[in-house]
Amino acid sequence: MSEQIGLTYKGHPLMRKDNMVYYGSMADKYIVIMQILESKDFQDVRLATKVSVQLQLTDQTVRPKDRVLKKSEKDGFYTALDVGCVWLERALASK
Repeated sequence: MSEQIGLTYKGHPLMRKDNMVYYGSMADKYIVIMQILESKDFQDVRLATKVSVQLQLTDQTVRPKDRVLKKSEKDGFYTALDVGCVWLERALASK
């Protein structure tokens, strides 16, 4: 039996639900949440033009507003993903 593996980026799961993109695992202490705020049509594809990025704690006992450790808005999805990736790597590396 082979285990189904979803989309990953630099070793961490990447999941999308509507305009929200979750990067990382809920089993870890931190996760990055990206919300697509604005997008535009380019040829036959919809491109994200403004994305909110947040580094959050996954601890459900912490109040939702206190879970957000860092936040920023970026132009373009790949810029947002790069920032989120750096934040997540640094957060998971520090104990």
